[in-house]
Formats: sequence, C-alpha cells, structure tokens
Amino acid sequence: MLAIIATAGASAQNSQVLYFMNIPQNHLANPAFRPSNSVSIGLPVISGINLGVNNNFLNFSDVFLKRQSADSVFTFLHPYFKIGDFLSKIKDKNSINPQTTIQLFSLGFAIGQSGYLFFDLNEKFEANIVIPGDLFKLALSGNEQFAGSKIDLSSFRGDIRYYHEAGIGYSQNINNKLRLGVKAKVLLGIADASIDNRAFSIAVSNDYVHTLNADLRLNVSAPVKVIKDPDTGDITDVQFDDSQLKTGSQIASYIMNTRNLGFSLDLGAAYEVNDRLNLSAAVTDLGYIRWTRDVTNLVSKSSFEFSGFDMKEVIKGNKTFDEVSNKLVDSLKNSVKATDQNNPFTTYLPFGVTLGGSYSLTPNVSLGLMSYTRFIGKQIREAATLSANVNLGSALSASLCYTAENNRYDNVGAGLALRAGFFQFYLLADKIPIEWNKIIIDSKSSIPLPYDWHTLNLRLGMNVVFGNKVKKAVDRPMVDIR
Repeated sequence: MLAIIATAGASAQNSQVLYFMNIPQNHLANPAFRPSNSVSIGLPVISGINLGVNNNFLNFSDVFLKRQSADSVFTFLHPYFKIGDFLSKIKDKNSINPQTTIQLFSLGFAIGQSGYLFFDLNEKFEANIVIPGDLFKLALSGNEQFAGSKIDLSSFRGDIRYYHEAGIGYSQNINNKLRLGVKAKVLLGIADASIDNRAFSIAVSNDYVHTLNADLRLNVSAPVKVIKDPDTGDITDVQFDDSQLKTGSQIASYIMNTRNLGFSLDLGAAYEVNDRLNLSAAVTDLGYIRWTRDVTNLVSKSSFEFSGFDMKEVIKGNKTFDEVSNKLVDSLKNSVKATDQNNPFTTYLPFGVTLGGSYSLTPNVSLGLMSYTRFIGKQIREAATLSANVNLGSALSASLCYTAENNRYDNVGAGLALRAGFFQFYLLADKIPIEWNKIIIDSKSSIPLPYDWHTLNLRLGMNVVFGNKVKKAVDRPMVDIR
C-alpha cells in the first residue's frame, strides 16, 4: 500500500518524496502512518536534517545567465541582463520560503496489535516572504506604465521565525479498514520578525511623483533595542542587543525560555478500500505561537512623496546599487514617522491539507497520486505528485516522484533508504537538477551551478531501528509490504 498524505509540504518542513517512504519520519507527514519497524530511535542531529528553499518565480538561470559567446555566465543586473525576459516570469505574488529542520531526538514504538506511539524534538527555522510583482516592474522597467494609477502592495508580507517543537502522537486501527492518528505539539519560540500589512500602496502621478501610503507594523521578538533621536524622538536605528547573550549560560537561558509559547496539531487518517486501493488524508501544523518576550512593535502610518527606485540606472552602469538603495533609504528615514511599542503578538503557522490515493501493483510495488494545498496567510499554494515506489520492508525503500507546482512541470524527486543491521540510512531529494552551468573563476577553476532550479528540499539521516513487524490492511502505513 502507498499512502498519500498531507504535510507542510513542498515549501515547508517535509519533502514530497517522504510521503512514499517506509522510514520512521513518515509520521511527520501524517500521524496516522507508521513505519514497519516495531521500535525506532532517532539520535541528535544525525537522525534527521531537512534543508529546503522554494520560490515560485526565480530559477538559478534567472540570476546566473549563460553568455551566448562564452563558456561562462553573468549575473543579475549585469549590463547584458535582459529586463523583459526577467519580468515575463514575475507573478502577481512572488514568494520565497526557506526552511531548516533539525531533529534532536525521536522515539517510536508499537503498542499492542495496532497502536503506535511516537515522540520527537525538532529545531525549526522558517521564513515566508511575498513580494508583489508590481514592485519588480516599478524598479526594473520604470514608472511610465504606472503613471496616473495606484500600485496595490497589500500582498507584501514577511515572517521569519525560529522555534523549538516537542511533539507526541499516537495512531491506532479503528477497524480493519480505517486507521486514525493525532499528534499534539508544544512550540517554544526563540525569535520572530513579522510584518503586519494593514495598508500599503504607491500612487504615481502623471508627472511621475511617487506617493507612498503605508499602515505597517513590524513585530519583533528578539534582543533588539530601538535608538531614538534625543531631540525629535524619531527612530534613527534598530540594533541587535547582545547584552543578554554574552555568556554560555545567558545564551542557554535565552534559547530555553518558555515565555513565547505556542501549540499545534496534526490530524491524519488512512482508509483501505480493498487489497489494492488505499485513500488517505491529513491536516498538519494547525497552530500558533504567542510572542511575549523581548517584544518590539515598530508602527508606521504615513504618507509621503519620493522620487522612485529605478534599477535601470544600475543595469546601465550609471549608478551603483548602493547609491540607488541609499537614496531610497534616506527618503524613508526622513519621511516615515515610526513609533515603537511593546505589545505581545501572535503568529500562525502555515498549514497543509492533502488528499490522495494509491494503487498496489504487487505486494512491493505501488503507484500513488497526491494533491497538496498549503495555506500561508492569505496565500494558497498547490502541488500534485505522482510516484512509483518499491518497498521491501525496512531493508530497502525507494521512491521516484514527479511533482507539478509553482507553475512548473519539471520537478523530479527521488528517495532511497537502506537498512544495515540496526541502522537505517536514508536520503531524499526533491527537484533534482538535470542541466548545469558553471561560473568561471579563473583559467583553471570554475563553480558548477544548476541551470534551471527553483526548489530545493533535501532530507537525510540515520535511524536506529528494531524489528519489522507488519500488520495487514491499514496497519501498513505507507507501503504494501506483506
């Protein structure tokens, strides 16, 4: 049986390939699933490292472009850079989602005939940034196309957070066809910076005067201090305050604080229609963090005029990027009147919903189809995955996946897990790059770079596993291994 599951998905903590693998980490995808091992232990760091970055508009080939007449590349904003080609790929909402998860410890073991109890501790860093496409167009192609109109930037968003996650879950057969699972997680926030965008727009007059209207709030939970002008009271700078982090004990105390408390929940189900067809569904990361420690709120309600932000001068070589950006920063600093407050705030985790099914061709070979939807604030991301899988108990598990997402149809991923005695080694990768470029360093050296790459999700690690007890029907969580 192959189960299709929900998780924080293609642009969050779990890779698409994980859905179809018989490894102890499968409960991260759906708490109803369990591996075939009766006991599994994950040791600090080496049991699981997940690195990922996902965006819906940029490839390596858009930043490092290949010259037609030379075996080398040039970079973004070089005079050879073609603005039109780049802007043709820009979306209305352009998102960037990096994330890192390190598993500090995990333990899972069978209870009774069909129960499975599991624990894990994870360190998580994640960011969700959305940039309106009109900002790129205004900066790179000028303001002529916007003359006499207003640019709506209400979709601009940014949220960066670092937190601990401690989870406990349990799954159980309800009958001989249905299996349910639940996982509850306590979240301890370490640091966060998020933008609360209540109103944001730029009006461009017919004589090309830019008027920015903003009602923005930057919420920060981190050791920072706000510097004000003693005469005017205006905010002049925001600096990192390292006075709380000078010694090892201070750092440990800060990282282990419990004042930024949150909770989240995973729910999952697997249903066996018959001996070959299986259905599954899950909702993951339904939760929030309440930030109360070292909170700073920078609030700006303003309307002011500025001269614009024209990157064409940089591309032409008439000005440097620093000159253009510093001019804009000076305009903002002189015109925006911000106030600092210290009010606690709440951030909500992006959550995922997946529905899917699988068909077993043989006891060890299966095909699967998954539809995944991720909700990030007001933004909805979707992906569809086809997979072919081979699972021979915990001795070998392999998967080849094809995913359509981010308006792209060239995402091929693969996973392999091998068991040697009590040790199970695994490596999973989404969006394996096929075509490569290189940056020439000198006549003897170069740096290889993937040419057409917009998504990276890599998971690797080692588990300590015991037993390979497999029940029939829905007690086999993800693969048909009789």
